[in-house]
Amino acid sequence: MNVAVVGTGYVGLPTGVVLADMGHNVVCIDRDDDKIKRISGGESPIYEPGLEEVLEKVLATGRFKTATTISEGMKDADIVFIAVGTPEGPDGKPDMRQVVGAAEEIGRSITRHVVIVNKSTVPVGSGDLVAETIRAQGADHALFDVVSNPEFLREGSAIKDSYHPDRIVIGASKREAAETLSELYRGIDCPVFITDVRSAELIKYASNSFLATKISFINAVSRICELCDADVEDVAKGMGLDRRIGAEFLQAGLGWGGSCFPKDVAGLIAQS
Repeated sequence: MNVAVVGTGYVGLPTGVVLADMGHNVVCIDRDDDKIKRISGGESPIYEPGLEEVLEKVLATGRFKTATTISEGMKDADIVFIAVGTPEGPDGKPDMRQVVGAAEEIGRSITRHVVIVNKSTVPVGSGDLVAETIRAQGADHALFDVVSNPEFLREGSAIKDSYHPDRIVIGASKREAAETLSELYRGIDCPVFITDVRSAELIKYASNSFLATKISFINAVSRICELCDADVEDVAKGMGLDRRIGAEFLQAGLGWGGSCFPKDVAGLIAQS
């Protein structure tokens, strides 16, 4: 398939190079000329183990190209990923300006049917927002479908996670659009879960917020262990042996942080 990826950050670039390595023709798009020059020369502007090796490989095959405008990058695309930043705003809600800007340019550039994929972490209802934005640019609604395909990549293991995800979530309102995206991922061995767009959008927030809750919970238990002279590592191990709970994210420590958990917890709260 022909794929365009808007954004070359921690989501867009790993997604693009892995899809190219799977045999698809990919164009990664970024308005930053310097980033595009570096990527075209085989140099990744972000650090991810294994990323440059795959980048060099797919550049050599000719299946991976770059562009600085969406109109140029998506002209032959069957699928367009929106993988731009959605930083937390002052009210806890994601800042959607980059997503809206990408949707506006996509709307002005559509000349053939294309599946538009929200890969960025976005609030519930963003599929409708993207569709409305595209239509506002004069694009015929019959020429595009908007799909939600949340990412679950971890910084530091994004390439590994791209090849070996726990699951692929696809939210679509039309069966044909879901099947197109399922076909794109053919060859990746993991469950593919198809649902409606809004449920898919919420899955990302709910997943990260639940993991943050597990960390907060075991840290609270750790304080109880200190008071009653119990071993929190043994308590966590005993809890984790229960298959309903699992051992992941039950390590007591400093708490949770990073680029995703605080933003996604705030984003989930902002949904209510």
